Amino acid sequence: MRIVVIGLGYVGLPLAVQLAKHFETWGLDINQARISELESGYDRTDEIDRERLTASSLRLTANAADCPPADAYIVTVPTPIDGDNQPDLSPVIGATKMVGAMIKAAHKPVIIYESTVYPGVTEDICGPLLEQVSGLKHCADFSLGYSPERINPGDREHTVDKIIKVIAGDSPEVTETLAEIYGKVTSGGVFRAASIKAAEAAKVIENAQRDINIAFMNEVTQIFAKMDLSIWDVLAAANTKWNFLPFQPGLVGGHCIGVDPYYLSHRAQALGHNPQVILAGRAINDGMGKWIAEQIHAQRCGVAGSVLMLGLTFKENVPDLRNSKVVDVIRHLETLGHHVTVHDPLADADEATHEYGIALNPDALDHQYDIVVGAVAHAQYCKLDPFAYTTSNGLVADLKRLWPLTAIPGDKAAWSL
Repeated sequence: MRIVVIGLGYVGLPLAVQLAKHFETWGLDINQARISELESGYDRTDEIDRERLTASSLRLTANAADCPPADAYIVTVPTPIDGDNQPDLSPVIGATKMVGAMIKAAHKPVIIYESTVYPGVTEDICGPLLEQVSGLKHCADFSLGYSPERINPGDREHTVDKIIKVIAGDSPEVTETLAEIYGKVTSGGVFRAASIKAAEAAKVIENAQRDINIAFMNEVTQIFAKMDLSIWDVLAAANTKWNFLPFQPGLVGGHCIGVDPYYLSHRAQALGHNPQVILAGRAINDGMGKWIAEQIHAQRCGVAGSVLMLGLTFKENVPDLRNSKVVDVIRHLETLGHHVTVHDPLADADEATHEYGIALNPDALDHQYDIVVGAVAHAQYCKLDPFAYTTSNGLVADLKRLWPLTAIPGDKAAWSL
C-alpha cells in the first residue's frame, strides 16, 4: 500500500513518520522551507527528533507531481477560523483540490481526512469537490474516510503510536481499510465510529467539552477575585472530592480548544439552533486576556509601567504560537499604557513578528521591570526567582502558578489568579 500524507505540521509529520514504518509513505507540504528543514533533519514543531527523522524512510516533497499514484491520501491540514470566528475551510478545500488532481481511478484510492471539521464537511463538501476536480465518481472511483487527529503538542505520553484512533469510512469495507492502516501505526487500537459524520462530531465535542469546563473555571476565578479568594486555594480543597473534575483556569489558545467550538456552533446556527452554552463558554475564554490585563493594572493602582511578559506560546514547553491568547494580555496592557517586553526561549522570533507583530527580546532577562508576568509555564521559567527581575515596589503576576509566592520581599507585591 502506498500512502500520501498532505500537510506536515504537528499532526501530519508524526503520523507520516509512523506510517513510513509499515507502508511506502510520501509526505507532501506546499511549504518548500518546511520540506527543506525536514530533509536536513530539523522539525521546528519539536514533535520528531533528528534521529527519528533522518532514520525514517518517509519521502518528502513540496510538489504534488512528485508523488506517484497512491492507495490512500490522508489530509492533515489546519482548519482555522477567520476574524469573525467563522470556520475557514480554505486549507482543506485547497488540499482537496490538490488531491483531486492527483487521484487515479485505477487505484480506487481512499481519501482520509484528519482535519477537524463540523459534521458533514467530508461527505458534503470535500466529496463533491473531489468529483469536480478529478472527473471521477465517489464510491465508484474513490472512497472517503475520516479519522480525527488527537495530537496534543508537547505531549510525549499520548502520541499517535499509542492513542485510540477513531475511524469511519463511507462503507464497511472502507472502514476496514482504515482499520488496516491505523491498526499498524498505533498500539492503542481503533474504534469504528457509526459513520463519518459521527466521527467528525466526536472530534469537535471533545474540544468543546474542555473549552466549556475551562470557561467555568475562568468564570469562578473572576467571581472569587471579587472576594479576595485565590482560585488555586479553592481548587486545592475541591480537588479532594473523588469526582471533582480537575480543570484549571487560564488562557485558552492553540489550534484546537479555542477554535473547534466555533465549528460546531457555526453548523448549529446554520441548522437554526442557537448554541448558548458553547458560545457562552467561548465568550468567557476569549475575554480572559482582557480581564487579566485589567487585574494587573488594578494591582498597580492604575499606574502604567514596564512589563516583562514571560512566555508567548499557547502552552508550556512547546514552540507553538498558533492562536496564543497571551497576545490578548499584551495588547490590553499596552492599551492601558504599559510598555511590554516579551521573552520566550521556545517561540520562533520570525513567526512572532509575522503573526502578531511582536518582537521577542532574547536579552529581556538582563533587566528589571515594574511588572513581571508569568504567562506560560515553560520549565525554564519555573526555576526563576521572579522578584529578581522586578524593580523596587515591583509586582509579580503569576497566571499559571509557576512560583509558590510565599516569600515576598517587603517592598514588592504578588498577584495570581
